[in-house]
Amino acid sequence: MKTEASLSKWTILKKSFRKNWDLYLLISPVIAYFIIFHYVPMYGIQIAFKDFIATKGIWDSPWVGVKHFERFFDSYYFWRLIKNTLGIGIYTLAVSFPIPIIIALMLNEVRNSKFKKFVQTVIYAPHFLSTVVVVGMLILFLKPDGLINQTITLFGGTPVDFMTEPGWFKTLYVFSDVWQTMGWSSIIYLAALTAVDHSQHEAAMIDGASRLQRIWHINIPAIMPTIVILFILNAGSVMSVGFEKVFLMQNSLNMSSSDVISTFVYRSGILEAQYSFSAAVGLFNSIINFIMLVMVNYFAKKINKTSLW
Repeated sequence: MKTEASLSKWTILKKSFRKNWDLYLLISPVIAYFIIFHYVPMYGIQIAFKDFIATKGIWDSPWVGVKHFERFFDSYYFWRLIKNTLGIGIYTLAVSFPIPIIIALMLNEVRNSKFKKFVQTVIYAPHFLSTVVVVGMLILFLKPDGLINQTITLFGGTPVDFMTEPGWFKTLYVFSDVWQTMGWSSIIYLAALTAVDHSQHEAAMIDGASRLQRIWHINIPAIMPTIVILFILNAGSVMSVGFEKVFLMQNSLNMSSSDVISTFVYRSGILEAQYSFSAAVGLFNSIINFIMLVMVNYFAKKINKTSLW
C-alpha cells in the first residue's frame, strides 16, 4: 500500500478536500473575495509600463517600459514624498504599536470587572468614529479660536494655528490615530493574554515575584509571538499611509509635510488623468512595502524564531 509521502500533491489535495470539505466551503467566500477584488485587478498593473489611451484600452496601449518610473524618480516631488510617507509611517509605527500592548497588559491586571468594562467602552468608542468626524474634531478643537488655543491664551501663551503649521502635521496625524485605534487594537492582545496559564502566576507569587515582575517574565513572553506577527504586518504597510485622513487634514500651507505618495497618486491619476504615471507611482509604493515586509519577516525569524512564513 502506498504511503501518503509517495502520493502526488494533487492526490493529497483531493484527500484533504474530501476530508475537510466543510472547512473549504466555509473559507471559500474569503478566497473568492481576494481573487475577485485583489488578484484579478492586478491585470491592470501593466498600464504602469504603457502610455494608457482610454480609446485603445489596456491591452492595445503602447508599451513604454520604465519611462513613468524614471519620470517619478527624477521629479521635484520624489524625495519630499518619500520623506513624508516614511516619516509618517515610521512615526505611527513607533508610537501607535506599543501603546495597545501596554493598555492590554494594564487592563489584564484590573480585577474590578465593572471598572474594566467602563474603561474598555471608553477607549473602544473612538474606533467607531469615521475619519471625517475625527478630522472635524481636530479642526474644531485646534482652530485659532478653538478650545486648545483658548486654553493656551488663558495661561498667557500665544495661539497656534495647528492645522496650517507644517511642523505640527505629523504629530497631529499620529496622536489622533493613536487615540482612535489604541483601544480596538488592544483586543487581540487581551485575547492572547487569556491563554496565559494562571498556574505560572501562582508559582511566581509563591516565589515572591511582584506584579510587575510577573508581567515582564510571564505575560509579555506569552504574547510575544502575537506581538511579532502584528509588528511584521504593521512594518509591511509602513508606506501605506492612509489617504483619507491625510487628504482631509491637508491644505496649501502644510503641504510640505503632508504631501504623501497616496495624495500624489490621487492628484496625478484622478485630477490630472495621468493614469499610467499614477499607476507606476502606486506600484513603486507597493513594491517598497513588499520588500520591507520580507525584510522584517526575515529578521524576526532569525531573532525571535517567529514569522509569517
